[in-house]
Amino acid sequence: MRIPAHSVCTAIRDDIVTGVHERGGRLTEELLARRYGVSRVPVREALRTLEAEGFVVTRRHAGACVAEPTEQEAADLLEMRMLLEPLGASRAAQRRTEAHLKVLRGLVRLGQERARRGGSEDLRSLGSWFHETLAQACGSPALTSMLTQLRHKIAWMYVVDAPANPVESWAEHGAIVDAVARGDAERARAITTLHTERSTAAHRLRHGGANGVRNSQHAVNMSSLRH
Repeated sequence: MRIPAHSVCTAIRDDIVTGVHERGGRLTEELLARRYGVSRVPVREALRTLEAEGFVVTRRHAGACVAEPTEQEAADLLEMRMLLEPLGASRAAQRRTEAHLKVLRGLVRLGQERARRGGSEDLRSLGSWFHETLAQACGSPALTSMLTQLRHKIAWMYVVDAPANPVESWAEHGAIVDAVARGDAERARAITTLHTERSTAAHRLRHGGANGVRNSQHAVNMSSLRH
């Protein structure tokens, strides 16, 4: 594989999220450079970025390794998302552009159509695109970056079940966009809070094997994040 140097970080992150690079596994600059068809310089820079994001840790005598998150760390991510996604939606209602609205409305139309027909894989991709666009519409690069990192890390640590009622789920997406279009920050926040709480219930920790989440020292009550 040969990719542009500026895309090395994204490529390594994606491979960590999908389990190509297993939790706890070593990440050597030489092997990564060979895998992605680049020099070791962009690989070294990418590993620094991924360490700052929490995907990579540096261990004495071992160097860079894929991080091994705990259940507590995973639970914290869902709690952070429940706080930040509604904030992002309320900011989007105040700062969105017409271009953002056009994309969001298009995604809702596609999502609602696919939900009526069935097709969970398409819906998963459309949902990710929807939330990425909504995050970009908040007009805050720092908040957008945090929401993006949260999505990556949650995808790494959790399996997400398809919604029991995808039509209802995409109706909520549509209601969020309507509130954002009207500039109704409070309604956008309220609907997104409800949507995020329902979504959280569909998340299951990845347990077992090299790609499983480690047990925390203390038990984590996941149900507390669903109410």
